[in-house]
Amino acid sequence: MANNNENSPQVEERVNVDAEKEVIESSATQSESTKSGAKQKKSSGNGLLWFVVIILFLIVLGMAGAGYWYYMQQQSASADSATTQQSNATKLNAIERERADILATLQDVARTNQSLQSTVDELKTQNEQLSLQAESTLQQLNNMEGRRPTDWLIAEADYLVRMAGRKLWLENDVRTAILLLVNADKRLKSLADPSVLPVRASLAEDIQTLQQLNPVSQSSVALALTGMMAQIDKLPLDTFEKPEDASAEDTTLSESADDWQDNLAKVWRSLVNDFLTVKTIEGPIEPVLSLEAQFLAKEQLRLQLMHAQTAALQGDAGLYNQSLQYAQTLIIEKYDTEKSQVTGFVEALQNLIATDISRPIPTELASQKPLERLLDSRVKQVFGQGASAL
Repeated sequence: MANNNENSPQVEERVNVDAEKEVIESSATQSESTKSGAKQKKSSGNGLLWFVVIILFLIVLGMAGAGYWYYMQQQSASADSATTQQSNATKLNAIERERADILATLQDVARTNQSLQSTVDELKTQNEQLSLQAESTLQQLNNMEGRRPTDWLIAEADYLVRMAGRKLWLENDVRTAILLLVNADKRLKSLADPSVLPVRASLAEDIQTLQQLNPVSQSSVALALTGMMAQIDKLPLDTFEKPEDASAEDTTLSESADDWQDNLAKVWRSLVNDFLTVKTIEGPIEPVLSLEAQFLAKEQLRLQLMHAQTAALQGDAGLYNQSLQYAQTLIIEKYDTEKSQVTGFVEALQNLIATDISRPIPTELASQKPLERLLDSRVKQVFGQGASAL
């Protein structure tokens, strides 16, 4: 019993120790569980923080992207605005230029209108003057007594005489001038008025004077000279001809065998003469015409004929005769006068020299002034200024 009692305190101590161990272990377990719970709470708090940081980072990135996009939009908008402003400025400049051109055109139109207005005013004034002249002319026509409508033929005759003078002095056309004077005489003859007889007598004098002029046709003479110029190249020139050597030996070989010595001598002399020959020719020495000299002689002759042709068309008898005389001298000196072609050419030149191409055209027509006085007395005094156009 005593042992049991003795062991009971030990058992109790063990029980207490065990209890204390259990309490300690439970408290340790509780502390460990508390630490693990704290660790779990701490890890959950860190994850939430990182989640928030990531969210904020994404928000910052989004805001940065939005800001960059907004900046690019602003840059594009500003560039478009600058382009639009430049385009508008260009359009404004073009509009200003068009406005300036329109203003200049309007000013030109205004000046044109002013000039047209002044022209219209001048035309109105001239119209009024013409109306007054027409009324005056009608009044003069109504006041004409004893005047005949055939008096207008006097104006036609005066016009024909003036045209005859122009044909005669400007163109040297005598035939046409005669025809015009004859027609003027017919106009005056149709009047059947004895008062125009002195004028008709003057016309007859002019017609007779022109008909007595030299009838030689200047154009025919010019055409004849043209035909002669075409024959110049065919005329033979007087060139140098080698005279015959009177002392020349006959080198013709004989066909007879008996003359073999003479033939041998002739052959020997011909061989020797081919190496060196000395000949004496007596007679006058004449120069040989070179090609240049021949060309010059032909051109000199052609030039003189051209001068004669021009003088014939102009009626210059002095230059005409001088040119033909010089051409004849050239032919005698430069060409072979023994040939028939040259002799025929010289005869043609002599015929042309004998042809008289002078035509002394009168400087004034005898009928011109009397016809003008008749026109003044019959027509111009009646119609006043209206006849000045005649």
